[in-house]
Amino acid sequence: MATGNGGGTGAGGTGHGGGGGGSCEPELSDSLRTFGAVLKALREEARLTQEQFAPLVRYSVAYVAKIEQGKRFPPRDLLDRSEEVLGAVAGRVLRAAAKSLTRKAGLASWFRQWAGVEEEAVSLYAYECRAIPGLLQPEPYIRTVFDRRLPPVTEEQLDREVAARLDRQQVIVQRPNTAFSFVIEQAVLERSLGGSQVTTAVIDHLLSMGRVRNVEIQLMPLRQEDHCGVDGHMYLAETPDHRWLGYTEGQRSSNLISAPKDVSVLLQRYGKLRAQAHDCRATVRLLEQMRGAR
Repeated sequence: MATGNGGGTGAGGTGHGGGGGGSCEPELSDSLRTFGAVLKALREEARLTQEQFAPLVRYSVAYVAKIEQGKRFPPRDLLDRSEEVLGAVAGRVLRAAAKSLTRKAGLASWFRQWAGVEEEAVSLYAYECRAIPGLLQPEPYIRTVFDRRLPPVTEEQLDREVAARLDRQQVIVQRPNTAFSFVIEQAVLERSLGGSQVTTAVIDHLLSMGRVRNVEIQLMPLRQEDHCGVDGHMYLAETPDHRWLGYTEGQRSSNLISAPKDVSVLLQRYGKLRAQAHDCRATVRLLEQMRGAR
């Protein structure tokens, strides 16, 4: 298990749920920009486009682009894979650049890494008991979440973070072969964050997203005597090489979980949660009922 302290990982820091105290698309650090520029220069020196380079290092073109822009923390595998493609000298240069990598104070320590996992996942599961998962939030809900965050943000920061979260949601459209599964506590909707209009927008959005072929949405009923999610929310992702990783968040902290034994526990719990929640059809009926009552 890897643990990082990040200001604003929380549901809001990563874009999973509420406004935990950080940006869903973290600010760029100089060291990340520098590493990205070095990688781009070495790639271009080898006369490779991003479209040619990405499959050789076994990452998507979009992910390579974000690393070169300094928007993603490069995974360890990238250094070895890049050396195989670009040569030993380029490998040494990249490793030297990687040694200076830093994250600015206040960044979610593991979010950059999890965001990369999320973008490459072939399966992505989420159980949320705090807020609507970030990938399913309509704009009025996103704006409400960040508007109520403490410490307060400026209007410029608010607009930037809303835009960043909406951009991240494109992963569902861009990865039609990825299986997305969401189990959400009904209580999150009953809370009516932002008021009736915002909640109606959320319900409409969930109904719309539930019609997407690769998305399954299930609500956990308010009463469930056998509930096995008492330890809190969880996120799970299956990587392209079919390894599973887990991710959890707390107040200004986060955990990337990679130990197979620990990930197995989360998978068992998530499987049970899916069985305990309303199925997809019953969820649609409940959402329609909730909307009609507003």
